[in-house]
Amino acid sequence: MNIIGRLTKNAEVSTTANGKEVVNFSIAVNDSYKNKAGERIEQTAFIDCSYWLTPKAVAFLEKGLLVELSGRISARAWITADGTARAGINFHTSTIKPLGRPATREQQQTAPATTAGKKSKTATVTARTSDDDDLPF
Repeated sequence: MNIIGRLTKNAEVSTTANGKEVVNFSIAVNDSYKNKAGERIEQTAFIDCSYWLTPKAVAFLEKGLLVELSGRISARAWITADGTARAGINFHTSTIKPLGRPATREQQQTAPATTAGKKSKTATVTARTSDDDDLPF
């Protein structure tokens, strides 16, 4: 099963009683549809996820990252200390594919200057390499 969503906070590594490390994180999955009246309905589902393959994944799993996850879902139910019944789902992740990050307001405001700077650097590098006479092309 595949799901796509954004991390709701930075991932954390925890250790089980057996000494095995697991990366825990949560994603928000958005859905929208039109009801019979033609109104747009927006829904968000929050899914707890676990990744058991390597704790190194915590390095890039930061809040706001858009990811595509492959894995399987499991359901769980429990009783809290005050006697309230609770239920939830967990996505046991086998593959994590980063799809992109949201741009911050600062990045959006400086993007044209940064892009222009990158173009001029590329042009400078291209000009230097084309001046080299020992290149066969």
